[in-house]
Amino acid sequence: MENDRVRTDRLGVLLDQFDCVRERAQVRLEGLGDEEYLWEPVPGCWSIRRRSEAVTPRAYGPGEWLLDQGAPDIPAGEYAEVARQAADGMSVAKIAEDWSVSVERVEEVLAHTGPVEPDTTPITTIAWRLGHLHSCFAGEWEWTFGERRTDPKQLVDFTPSATLALDRFWSLIDRWREAVGKVTEEQLDTVGFSQYPYGSAPDDPYISVLWGSNLELIHHMAEIALLRDLWQARFNARG
Repeated sequence: MENDRVRTDRLGVLLDQFDCVRERAQVRLEGLGDEEYLWEPVPGCWSIRRRSEAVTPRAYGPGEWLLDQGAPDIPAGEYAEVARQAADGMSVAKIAEDWSVSVERVEEVLAHTGPVEPDTTPITTIAWRLGHLHSCFAGEWEWTFGERRTDPKQLVDFTPSATLALDRFWSLIDRWREAVGKVTEEQLDTVGFSQYPYGSAPDDPYISVLWGSNLELIHHMAEIALLRDLWQARFNARG
């Protein structure tokens, strides 16, 4: 028996996946308070910080609060992706530009053989994860459906208020979903339909960009959910 609610067209599958993740994420984020939002479970976390207190070399944001960001590099987990980019014909110079690293660093990655060392990455707060997602989706909306003028790193005014951050994020996500829902089959196959400047979006068909956006939402929301579980376990352990 056919289920009228299930779409099997290419865009429909991605939209249904997105909607499912959004619904589950909103439930998981109910009741998020400021202390939990900013909780740093270990020393050296990345988070949002006042401009005067920022310590990471590329922390960014237009206002008083900035999102931590470290020095540019290609993590070990992305070596295979860089190799695929080169195999697909992307120049070393373009790869270096996309990753904000030197040509020499790309050549080093491409020349690597054997197993790679595990990445050492900072633990991030819920505030960081949510801010990162907000920044990514705001930038992708602006550089796909908007005027394509504003630097994506200047689009989101980060805030220490969990309630305000969530209100702003869900509002953006709803706008994003509405715009994506109107994308045509032709646009799905159009290379460069999105001109989002961080990453390979300008060089990919838009359906690949959408797939990546869904993946970004899924994995960061899963991390946020785990941080919420750890926060609750910590609270219970203390009685």
